[in-house]
Amino acid sequence: MTNTTQENIVKAQAKYIRMSPSKVQRVLNQIRGCSYDEALLILKFMPYRACGPVMKVLKSAAANAQKNNGFNKQDLLVAIAFADKGPILKRMRPRSKGRGFPIKKYTSHITIYVQPKS
Repeated sequence: MTNTTQENIVKAQAKYIRMSPSKVQRVLNQIRGCSYDEALLILKFMPYRACGPVMKVLKSAAANAQKNNGFNKQDLLVAIAFADKGPILKRMRPRSKGRGFPIKKYTSHITIYVQPKS
């Protein structure tokens, strides 16, 4: 958020996505700093499963910017994009001799901020 006011930055967030934050972060690193159209193009052709939820959040942020602030979607820039840890779902897998091994199912919260190009 360099030399821009808070009114120009629009946020969208998706919570409790059933995916590891490190795998989502790998995708977010590719689109950070790109324009809206360029980020959509990158996400469309990347081979990762995390691209689907990230694309949804990006489209939501652009729609928020257009509806609430009157910005044009083609003039938007991905300013900030990050994934935080969500709650971990804990499960058990039965193993031999009556034991159980823990399974951790990670969740993440995806946040994307967009701003108009200046």
